[in-house]
Amino acid sequence: MIEVVSTERCVSCDVCIAVCPTNVFEAGPGGIPVIARQSDCQTCFMCEAHCPADALFVAPHTHPVPADSPLRDEEHLAGTGLLGSYRRELGWGRGRKPGARLAVGPELRPAAT
Repeated sequence: MIEVVSTERCVSCDVCIAVCPTNVFEAGPGGIPVIARQSDCQTCFMCEAHCPADALFVAPHTHPVPADSPLRDEEHLAGTGLLGSYRRELGWGRGRKPGARLAVGPELRPAAT
């Protein structure tokens, strides 16, 4: 379930608003999206996967975590590398490698020019 929108990292692109299939977010003050309908979150990770700034954290739970949970603490999530980690696990975002080129065997790779 969506737990954190980092105001420090967010670039106000509204991609999370656009990709959320259940309309969980609303535009907030200063262009930072807010979690308006957390109970509608389906834990699909679409928002976190598409966030270009790694500003979102979706906890792998179907219900909100307790208010004092470290999974709601942005500093903890950033320090442990969990904030935006879904994109990294998918191979999206900063430092990504071209997966298609790595997936095929050397016999199918084009010759270097």
